[in-house]
Amino acid sequence: MMINYKETAEFIRDFKKLLKKFSSLAEDLEVNKQYRIELFHCKEIDSKSIFEIQGIGNTTELKFFKVKKFQCKSLKGRGAKSGIRVIYAYFPFEQKIVFLEIYYKANQENEDRQRIVNFLNTDNKIL
Repeated sequence: MMINYKETAEFIRDFKKLLKKFSSLAEDLEVNKQYRIELFHCKEIDSKSIFEIQGIGNTTELKFFKVKKFQCKSLKGRGAKSGIRVIYAYFPFEQKIVFLEIYYKANQENEDRQRIVNFLNTDNKIL
């Protein structure tokens, strides 16, 4: 089963900014898609790296998640404790993921909950 991936404009902006600092980020995201996100949602293998974000519009049609253990080669020696976080919306029935935010924990403590609310209130869900 394949998951269809989409990105919001805000995610792309965040990603490009972090890519300047962490050159391996594009490759790292692909690896994390395959070995974290797809295993979690398609094969129901929980590596304790993905956490559901509670308290914001989670329904059976749409859930929000945070990848905490994101391995980044540019952060040598840190392994899965790189401090990079990825926030995404998951549409279980459509097997679709929309990336909403990526950030480095040293620069930002938590996800931007307002960005998730804005996503819920717009037609971005149709991407």
